[in-house]
Amino acid sequence: MEIILDANILFAAMIKDGLTRRLILRTGWKFYVPEFIISEIENHMDTISEKTGMSNDEVIEMFENFIMLSDISIIPLQEIMPFIIEAEKISPDIDDVHYFALALKIGCPIWSNDTKLKKQSPIKILTTKEILDNNDMQ
Repeated sequence: MEIILDANILFAAMIKDGLTRRLILRTGWKFYVPEFIISEIENHMDTISEKTGMSNDEVIEMFENFIMLSDISIIPLQEIMPFIIEAEKISPDIDDVHYFALALKIGCPIWSNDTKLKKQSPIKILTTKEILDNNDMQ
């Protein structure tokens, strides 16, 4: 399976050693994130550090380990730019335009628990529950 990871899904996997982390690290699926994810990590660094008890440097190292240990590709902004205008039209949240542009480019669903993202039809949004219901990682 190929799927785009919403930042909150990746953050959840980094913060807690649970099902989300296992799905990312053990399924063998191909994951994609927009380059914008790096800014999102920087913007939420204090929260992630607080919840994990790690220093900022350790959080960055953990993120790098997730990239290395799982099959996560960071897609540069210039590769999704041709899809931004269309993504702006369909994304229910302006903050998620990069994820929608990436989904349009690659043609795969977005893994997100943000229910408002389902208020559009061109891009399939899968929640963690939906993924677990169709996976034997439980």
